[in-house]
Amino acid sequence: MLADSMLLHTLRCHYLFRGLPEKALQGIAPHASARRMTAGATLFRQGDAVQHLHLLVSGQIKLHRVTADGQEKVIEIVRPGEAFAEALLFDNVQQHPLSATAIKESLVLRVQHEHYRRLLHEQPQLCLRLLGSLSARLNQRLHQIDYLTSSNVSQRVVHYLFQQLGSTHNGVIDLDMPKRLIALQLGIQPETFSRILHRLTDAGLIAVRKRRIEILDRNSLSAYLAAA
Repeated sequence: MLADSMLLHTLRCHYLFRGLPEKALQGIAPHASARRMTAGATLFRQGDAVQHLHLLVSGQIKLHRVTADGQEKVIEIVRPGEAFAEALLFDNVQQHPLSATAIKESLVLRVQHEHYRRLLHEQPQLCLRLLGSLSARLNQRLHQIDYLTSSNVSQRVVHYLFQQLGSTHNGVIDLDMPKRLIALQLGIQPETFSRILHRLTDAGLIAVRKRRIEILDRNSLSAYLAAA
């Protein structure tokens, strides 16, 4: 468990609580708790009762669901500093539509839904921050859906590599999650993901060593993306 001082510090630094009067922050402590999770542990399952707003302090959380035909669909990978399950504050959904599982050792801060709803009534500025967060995530999800439906599997993999590469100049990507999860997030089978990486390796565009990928020829990889 986190000490109250650490819990309040975490809330004070988070954008969904930043700027709250100290009295309001102090009032959250009895309605908040921390949970340390080992890799593979489940925070909540699809169908569980909705009770908390969650903030990820450290680690990684996988939000996923199982389809009617038994396939796992990875919806989102939550990273430190991000909130999740907050959208459920605004509807009458009583059960989680997704499951949340720790990818690695994680620390999650949980705030009771009902208490946060009361805060939204008492502190209107929180509503604007929450709406901004939800809007950004909706736009991100729409962009993701659009790309997944308009691109082929090779384009998705190469596009993902460029996303992870960002503005780094050394051309090295250290994947922060298992390749299987990356594949599921891209909407493809893990063996397909591996096959495309092998193809790019054989073409001399990348070099793969476990979870480290080195981009050997960025210009040719860009051309490959355009032609894929």
